[in-house]
Amino acid sequence: MALALDMMKGGTSAGQAKALNGQAATAITAGTTQTQAGATALTVSINVVTTVAVAGDGVRAPDGDIGDSLDILNLGANSLEVYPPTGGRINQLSTNTGFALAPSTACTLKKFTSTRWIAFLSA
Repeated sequence: MALALDMMKGGTSAGQAKALNGQAATAITAGTTQTQAGATALTVSINVVTTVAVAGDGVRAPDGDIGDSLDILNLGANSLEVYPPTGGRINQLSTNTGFALAPSTACTLKKFTSTRWIAFLSA
């Protein structure tokens, strides 16, 4: 995807360019119940989690449309649990099961079917 600045140079309005690239939340606190239901609901496409008080605190993907993707960066001190939306699956995991995202690590989740998300992990 092109930078918003590049799109604006081509005549796209600033609002449209930013919407095409996605909105960012840069100070998310992970839910502390260590369950899918208690995980912090993600509401934008670019997510920076800055507080993970205890390993296993989590975030939950929104129930998007097929083709949607979202980025998650864990800048917390502990491992972050990343959950699918209710009824969803990530990679080979069981329905409603999250996966651990290590500190200083990012992932991109992409929705391929009505219930299946695939996670692409950084190094």
